Amino acid sequence: MIEQPNASQLADDASLMMEGSGGEEALCYYKIYFREQGQRFTANAHLADLIPGDRVMVRMEHGIEPATIADRSPGVPAGDRAAGYPIQRRVSEEEDEKYTLLAQLEHEAFLLCKDRIQTLHLPMHLVRVERFFNGSKIIFYFTAESRVDFRELVKVLVHEFRTRIEMRQIGVRHETQMIGGIGHCGRELCCSLFLTTFDSVSIKMAKAQDLPLNPAKISGLCNRLLCCLTYEYETYKTMKKGMPRVGRQIEFEGTVYQVTRLIPLLGQVATISSQGEERVFTEEEWRSADPVLKTTTRKNISKRGKKMKADAWKDQEEAEEK
Repeated sequence: MIEQPNASQLADDASLMMEGSGGEEALCYYKIYFREQGQRFTANAHLADLIPGDRVMVRMEHGIEPATIADRSPGVPAGDRAAGYPIQRRVSEEEDEKYTLLAQLEHEAFLLCKDRIQTLHLPMHLVRVERFFNGSKIIFYFTAESRVDFRELVKVLVHEFRTRIEMRQIGVRHETQMIGGIGHCGRELCCSLFLTTFDSVSIKMAKAQDLPLNPAKISGLCNRLLCCLTYEYETYKTMKKGMPRVGRQIEFEGTVYQVTRLIPLLGQVATISSQGEERVFTEEEWRSADPVLKTTTRKNISKRGKKMKADAWKDQEEAEEK
């Protein structure tokens, strides 16, 4: 079990930071969350003695919102938007009680909205309800296969809650982010833990990393390609530069070998000879080998044949991209 730092330790750390900055009051960085089991965000404050579990008021675009301190953060690079949540102060006793009831109010709003959706027979699935701390707005997140006419539903909700209502349609990846879960790796989902945006993921990334193209193994709980496929993709691309591609032939010590697999992390190339001999070349060996150039006869290739060949390669590349 990891021992949590106490208030005196945090205060000592902050005093050292202040001394190092010429006596000026320094910013302290913390990880915070607005909802239980919600995503963690970075916030800054001039309060040095905050510990995990403390509740604070955070300045947002629409006003101040209560949040809970999750842990101390080492800081963020200059200009990082993740540090755009300034902590104003600790919560008061009245605010703390109101914050405790917020989850119950959101749950009641969720049940009421779900019941009205069924009554109106709307083709939508309610995912989450978020209520502003000051009660000025309630956001209902839902998924649907197509656009939904929810005007009648909004009228009912406005009549029930007497506040601004926003219906926000989200995709399956955002739905999984809100619900959370455990991934194939056994850890909490990246999207529900720290990812704030979803990068584009393609099957090409799985191929570049020699991963099995089994949908069950490279797809997440949202049935979309795993977000973590993007983490090492650029590294694999860089390491594979200059290596002979799969299917190419190389000549080494008078024998021609065909490349069957690349092992970029070790700098090795797996090959097979025309006699069926399998061999793994080290980086020094395959760099010293001679590439075998393909020879083609172009006399009998018509312009139409060239165009058909080019179209075939284009279709294949588009299929790989998908």
